[in-house]
Amino acid sequence: MQKWSFLSGNMLKIIAALAMLADHIGALIFPQYDFLRVIGRLAFPIFAFMIAEGCKYTRNITRYFFMIFSLAFICQMVYFFFAGSLFMCVLVTFSLSVLTIFALNNFKTMVFEKDCASVYKFLSGALFVACIVFIYALNQILTIDYGFWGCMLPVFASVFHMPKNCDVEILKRLDNIYVSIAMIAFGLFPIIESIGFIQGYSLWALVPLALYSGKRGKLNMKYFFYIFYPLHLVVLDLIYTLMRMA
Repeated sequence: MQKWSFLSGNMLKIIAALAMLADHIGALIFPQYDFLRVIGRLAFPIFAFMIAEGCKYTRNITRYFFMIFSLAFICQMVYFFFAGSLFMCVLVTFSLSVLTIFALNNFKTMVFEKDCASVYKFLSGALFVACIVFIYALNQILTIDYGFWGCMLPVFASVFHMPKNCDVEILKRLDNIYVSIAMIAFGLFPIIESIGFIQGYSLWALVPLALYSGKRGKLNMKYFFYIFYPLHLVVLDLIYTLMRMA
C-alpha cells in the first residue's frame, strides 16, 4: 500500500480542519443541511490519529500537553463567560488523551527497562490505570466532547507505539501506521454506539488515513490547528450573530 500513501501529515490536518469547518457551519448556520454534519464526521478520527502521531514524534511531550491544555483552558473560559456553557470542547478531550498517552508511554518504557525494579514497573502501570479511571470519572461529572471513548481514541492509536528500549521483535513490527489506523477503527465503534447513527460516517476517515505517507510535509504547520480552531469559531460566531441581527 506504500505506493498509494501520498497524504502528508499537513494534508491530513487540512482535510480534518475543512471537515470540522463544514461541521460547525452545519451546526451553527445551516442546520437544515445534514450533509455538512456528515462531512464533519471525518474531522475527529483524523485529528485523534494526528494527536497520537504528535505524541510519538514530539521531543517534549510535557510541552505538547501544556500547549493543548492551555488553549483548551482559554477556550473554555471564553465559552463560560460569553455563552454560559460548561460543555468541554475537543481540546479538553485531546488534553486528556495526551495525558493518558504520557502515562502509557512511561509504563511501556518501564516495562522494557531491564534495570528497572519491579515496583517501579507496577507503579507506572498503576498510574496509567489511575489516569483512565480519572478520565472516566471526569466524564461522569462533565460533558466532554466525544465522551470517555473520544478521550481514549488517540490512546488506542498509541498502544503499539513502542519505546526505543523495546527489544521484542513482534511488538516492533506492530509499531506501524496501518496498525495505528486499525486501532482507530476499533476505537470508533464505542463512540458510534454512544453518539448515534450519524457518527457512523466517521469510519470514512479511515480512507484518507490509509493514504498517510508518514511524513510531515514541507511546510511547518505545527501550530496550524491551535490557531485555526479558535479562529474559525470566532468567525462563525460573528457571522451567526450578524445573521440574527439582520
